[in-house]
Amino acid sequence: MQDGWIVTTPIEQLRTPLSRDFYNRDPRRVSRGLLGKVLVRKEGARVLAARIVEVEAYLGKNDAAAHSFAGRTARNAVLFGPPGYAYVYFIYGNHYCLNVSCLPDGVAGGVLFRAAEPLLGMKQMAVARGVSIEATRDLRKLTSGPGRLAEAFGITRERDNARDLTSARSDIFIADDGYRVRRILTTPRIGITKAAERPLRYVIAGNEFVSGPNIRNSKPSLIRS
Repeated sequence: MQDGWIVTTPIEQLRTPLSRDFYNRDPRRVSRGLLGKVLVRKEGARVLAARIVEVEAYLGKNDAAAHSFAGRTARNAVLFGPPGYAYVYFIYGNHYCLNVSCLPDGVAGGVLFRAAEPLLGMKQMAVARGVSIEATRDLRKLTSGPGRLAEAFGITRERDNARDLTSARSDIFIADDGYRVRRILTTPRIGITKAAERPLRYVIAGNEFVSGPNIRNSKPSLIRS
């Protein structure tokens, strides 16, 4: 396995986090905007990077599937703002999930990162996941699915919950390298039982790193910033 770029992206373009204003919007708009952006983890001289290809929006008090639906608690306080902070939770007793807070301070909302396409640091991701990468097709084992993605990037609640993803001093953030998504598909969210019918899952059409079931019959979504 060659540990380098799958797509050419100058490292200089991965040094500036998205601004807080980017996240200070409806989670549905933030979700669309996050597709194609790059999740970056800095570990000393090493950098992990993966292009975001699948996310889900959670709408706070009007969304029964949202962790913030029942109100603010010590566990979910990050979701109530300010926008642009990491919310990490542990699920099924075996993996973590990364989210980011959206909307103005005091208003709950967030986006779950479900899958990404590895760009840089694949060898380190494979070690973190405890998997073997023998061919390009095996790269899906690294970051296709929210648990895999978190494990590949070393994301835990203790390490990353409430981390400011808009800070240049943070070792984890999301950057814009200029990549433009051609087509977005919208589907119902997966892996949940409450409000599961709501079309709040957004994916890059045709990307092989998208997790979950076949999405050929999903509806296209307008690409808005």
